[in-house]
Amino acid sequence: MHTGNRKLMKNLLLNLSLLWVFPLVFFGQATPAGDAVAIVAGQPISEQEVLDALGPQQLTQLRTQEYELKNKALESVIRHRIVEMEAKRRNISPEKLIEQEVDSKVADPTEGEIEAYFLGQNRTGVRLEDVKDQYRNALKQFKLVKARQAFADSLRANIEVAVLLRPPSIDIAFDPARVKGDPKAPVTIVEFSDYQCPYCKKTESVLSSLLAKYDGRVKLAYMDFPLREIHPRAESAAKASRCAGEQGKFWEFHDSLFADTSKLEDADLIARAKTLGLREEPFRACVASGKFKASVDADREAGTKAGVGGTPGFFINGVFLNGAQSQAEFEKVIDTQLSFIDHRSIPLSPPKD
Repeated sequence: MHTGNRKLMKNLLLNLSLLWVFPLVFFGQATPAGDAVAIVAGQPISEQEVLDALGPQQLTQLRTQEYELKNKALESVIRHRIVEMEAKRRNISPEKLIEQEVDSKVADPTEGEIEAYFLGQNRTGVRLEDVKDQYRNALKQFKLVKARQAFADSLRANIEVAVLLRPPSIDIAFDPARVKGDPKAPVTIVEFSDYQCPYCKKTESVLSSLLAKYDGRVKLAYMDFPLREIHPRAESAAKASRCAGEQGKFWEFHDSLFADTSKLEDADLIARAKTLGLREEPFRACVASGKFKASVDADREAGTKAGVGGTPGFFINGVFLNGAQSQAEFEKVIDTQLSFIDHRSIPLSPPKD
């Protein structure tokens, strides 16, 4: 009971309103293209100017937050619709169905649960006896919400539900020469990474596991995003990896760099090339020429424009996933994208009275 208790009260009312009151979600009507959102001394300011002022990172966050709100409300509406359908099948009201199948079976919080929740709040100067009834009611409502949600989800398992609401996405161009996996795979993970970034190194095993699990359905495209300010050797490593790519061993060099990120001096890069069987003189000449600086810069600029502020950053079919995430987080986005691809049109019919 201690874990997550601090978030319980904050989320409780939102969960209740979203799950069991028919939600009405209002999103401000977008300003038509070209219309002004302000006028200063007769000079208009367009909505696009405001969006540009937000910058790519904040704009990506804003669009993601809007999607998450819509998706949560959509899940609530779906649950309501499913419960209504089941209630109609049983020829009772939805309220009666929920009372019979859920509310009557949810136990009141125990004294131990109430005390554990109270201790988790860490409110100085507050006595348990003064807030016990408040916490008892809150915990009971939380249990009801979870049980009602679980009941609706159990009904959903027997009903075909196709969610068509798509998360915001950005088109990211990538280099076909730096792609791992089936080039025809329907899902593309575009990775913006830095060879000195410990979080990027940590994610390498996750990416390998994903490519193995989704063999033929997911491919990985690598993009350079060297954080020059804090990783002084990342850019040199990135350019050297391009030089290795000229000899057909980009990914071997890439893997070697992440295997040991502590050795990225010029001599180390040459040594790696020799170990991998690259022709030394062409590699040396390529590294010394700096011929790939412009293309490395172009990768970083593309990432910045898309909203990448640090590494690693990922776009899964254009859907942004920030930071060193778990495999499960990647799989959520990948599975959603595959569901869109695999989805077949379902005849739509209006709800019957």
